[in-house]
Amino acid sequence: MSITFQRTQVHELASRLREPRRFLQVVAGPRQVGKSTLVQQVLDQLPRPSRYASADEPTLRGAAWIAQQWEAARLATESTGGVLVLDEIQKIPAWSDVVKRLWDEDTRARRPLQVVLLGSAPLLLAQGLAESLAGRFELLPVRHWSFTEMREAFGWTVEQYVYFGGYPGAAPLVHDAARWRRYVQESLIETAIARDVLLLTRVDKPALLRRLFELACRYSGQVLSYTKMLGQLQDAGNTTTLAHYIDLLDSAGMVTGLSKYAGDVARRRGSSPKLQVYNTGLVSALAPLSFEEARADREHWGRLVESAVGAHLANAAAAGVCRVFYWRERHHEVDFVVEAGPRLVAIEVKSGRAPMAHAGTEAFMTAFRTDRTLLVGGDGIPLDTFLARPVTDWLAR
Repeated sequence: MSITFQRTQVHELASRLREPRRFLQVVAGPRQVGKSTLVQQVLDQLPRPSRYASADEPTLRGAAWIAQQWEAARLATESTGGVLVLDEIQKIPAWSDVVKRLWDEDTRARRPLQVVLLGSAPLLLAQGLAESLAGRFELLPVRHWSFTEMREAFGWTVEQYVYFGGYPGAAPLVHDAARWRRYVQESLIETAIARDVLLLTRVDKPALLRRLFELACRYSGQVLSYTKMLGQLQDAGNTTTLAHYIDLLDSAGMVTGLSKYAGDVARRRGSSPKLQVYNTGLVSALAPLSFEEARADREHWGRLVESAVGAHLANAAAAGVCRVFYWRERHHEVDFVVEAGPRLVAIEVKSGRAPMAHAGTEAFMTAFRTDRTLLVGGDGIPLDTFLARPVTDWLAR
């Protein structure tokens, strides 16, 4: 698959690797969003030698493997300088300690070797970076593909994006619904859960985690208390376990739980989460409705549209652009509240014709100082216009 149109990320990484050696470059993001392809595209642009190696088979890799790959890269690039790329690095136990030792050796010896680390479990990567590599790395987050990227790559309409989501590898299969659904379920969902969550983190109830993921997809865009989740899951677990499992699924870039916006941070943390997928293709792959059936079901399509807006915002939040919440007080509700520094934006989403008055937005503006309010869909900003622009555009006046 081609990612030549992801110009910003390609140019940013290429620019960093052309600079004198200063930092490790860390490219992190969910599975199947083009990290390896992006890095290969950058390597093809550089006039220096490179070495690529993957630790995707965790049972066959160890700390010695990192040292072996590093030494081979040193030998191949000692005269001209070059780049070493280590993919799925988080799968190797104590990887950050080994990388720190080798990086510091090269720094002292003034070797010109540049190093790029790739990982599909950002949480585990972050732990290693914080523990051993503080001050030695720059992070380049790669998130799920946006509507603009899918439109430019595959000519998709906004309706196709809402239903099929932002998985480029699955895009060629959308004309065969059964095949597309199998690919997303088996190659994306199961692989992410089995390799990025269950193999790398202790999970006492893997079946519960899988059912929780399916529940989060089914109720994406809805506020659901942990107690109600337990009732739906019919499990003898506890709310603390569910909150932890949502955090794990969040770290794998699959689903998240948005907190209720409140002036008190403690109240935010104690709120019931609004379940939100990072990619609406996850919802459609698990739902029994075809593209045509989903379009005809107004209630289901409305939830998909809201989830598409939420995914656009949540991916920006995961990349550090902003923070995203919901707000609900008695009968008043705001679909999304976006906070970036001192700026606060309230967003309502409507898939059909919107009413003239928006009581939830008005109540929120009364309770909090709000810089901007937006209506997406209905009589407001067209959905394709909203999704086609970066979130930063909507944070500005």
